[in-house]
Amino acid sequence: MMNPALKRGRQEFRSAFWSAKGLFVVAAVMSFFVNLLMLTGPLFMLQVYDRVLASGSLPTLQALFVLVAGLFIVMGLLDFLRGRVLANAGARFQALLDGRAFEATMQTALVPDERSKPATALRDLESIQQFLSGPAPYSFFDAPWTPIYVAVIFVLHPMLGWFSVGAAILLFTIAFLNQSMTIKPEIESRQATATAEKFSESVRREAEAVRALGMIETTKAQWGKQRGEALVAQMTHSGRAGFFQAMSKSLRLFLQSAILAVGAYLAVKNEISPGVMIAGSILMGRALAPIDQAIAQWRMFIRARQASRSLEQFFATTPVTQPKTALPDPDARLTVENIAVSPPGTRQPIVRGVSFDVKPGEAVGVIGPSASGKSTLARALVGIWPALAGEIRLDGATLDQWSEADFGRLIGYLPQDVGLFTGSVARNIARLQEDADPRGIVLAAERAGAHEMILKLPNGYDTEIGEGGAQLSGGQRQRIGLARALFGDPPLLVFDEPNANLDAEGEQSLIHAIRQAKERGRAVIVMAHRPSAIAVCDRLLVMRDGAPVAFGPRDEVLKQTTTSHGQITELNRSASGSVS
Repeated sequence: MMNPALKRGRQEFRSAFWSAKGLFVVAAVMSFFVNLLMLTGPLFMLQVYDRVLASGSLPTLQALFVLVAGLFIVMGLLDFLRGRVLANAGARFQALLDGRAFEATMQTALVPDERSKPATALRDLESIQQFLSGPAPYSFFDAPWTPIYVAVIFVLHPMLGWFSVGAAILLFTIAFLNQSMTIKPEIESRQATATAEKFSESVRREAEAVRALGMIETTKAQWGKQRGEALVAQMTHSGRAGFFQAMSKSLRLFLQSAILAVGAYLAVKNEISPGVMIAGSILMGRALAPIDQAIAQWRMFIRARQASRSLEQFFATTPVTQPKTALPDPDARLTVENIAVSPPGTRQPIVRGVSFDVKPGEAVGVIGPSASGKSTLARALVGIWPALAGEIRLDGATLDQWSEADFGRLIGYLPQDVGLFTGSVARNIARLQEDADPRGIVLAAERAGAHEMILKLPNGYDTEIGEGGAQLSGGQRQRIGLARALFGDPPLLVFDEPNANLDAEGEQSLIHAIRQAKERGRAVIVMAHRPSAIAVCDRLLVMRDGAPVAFGPRDEVLKQTTTSHGQITELNRSASGSVS
């Protein structure tokens, strides 16, 4: 019995595919008339040889020529329209699944093990769209006409008919061998290419470290090895596919000549006329064309079939997000009750037994040594990683009761590694919203203490920052990331190491932003190593090895917390000094 999840993914895929069934029906009807009009050429040849040449009637030739010209014009127009209809069908299919594939890709990107794998869903979807929009589907619509053309050849003469049957069987055999002998190299080629692309992309992202550490030659050698494996697989597949394609084409041309020889033999024996001989050759060429075309397009068909199976599996493992009932905007009241958190796809908790609450107008600091679970806790608080156990509630509602869009609007999240997007400073602060109010963008920057810094950029808020904010320093990216977190004045703010890349001026701006947020009744949670960030916190949560050690008013926690970890001890001393 089929896995229910896989069945659901297959139904979702096929539902989108069959949504364009009306266009496929139109294409099939057009194909019927296109193939019917394909008989124009053979019939014209038959009439010219058997009537015009025999009678010497030029008016008959003129009438036949005008009729044939009109029929070929109609056939060409229908063939063109068939291509447009199939292109629209492919576009509709892709449009229906584009958003779903993108959303599912984002879901898998939250899983650490999946994030390292190449994202293929959108590429798979494009492969199917290209298959549907290209010439490959023609062979499916034209193939049913092969026996019809062969039947017409049988009417002309049984020997010509049986010759055509043998030719069709021969080409079908080549098509089967093509499928069985090229599918494995095709899969290996795609896998090897994806591995090489993934490695080259990871090297490109770390280009500075690669150059500084003298790793260019070693990375080039490793990439070259992977690329070589991909090229070998590609050459193997291309060689086999090209061999069968060339064999099919050459054999079809030879068979068309061979049937002319058979027809000439029958004509010499006065069993058929010269016109029948020519018409039989043309008809057999048309009968074998879909097979030849299928062999030529087989690689694209295999790729589309693999892509469809991959998408079905992908949709099965990433279910559709169900719509949620809209809740009223909450007050800044967060409650965490005995939660355990692990990365998606694993069951081993990194954080366990954590309980605390944050009230409106309050800031809670979370401190602890490296690998104590602070960043994992931050991801759970903003809904990136769901809790294995326990509950996180915002104004009494668990996080899964909010839609992603609504919850994202209520959260101001500053991750430890700030990621910006290609575009202007303003668009990044506005979270890529096209119709964002410029006054809201500037206000968020002012609250983050980044307004003056942004004005000093070449084009101010309209400065293009490059991919990932490449045109900015680490401190500038951090401050723009803070402005983005504050955009829209969300009631809950979660900052993970917010001062990691900030200078003294940037730290003062951060502290001022947290104080202002508290004054506006916002709840603030700060994960910190450095003491300045917790100087404005009202309460502290101390974590070690993923578990809470202490929680309470800041000064009391700093006084009572003792640990063998020098980092916390030093943090306690520094924080106490900064508070005093």
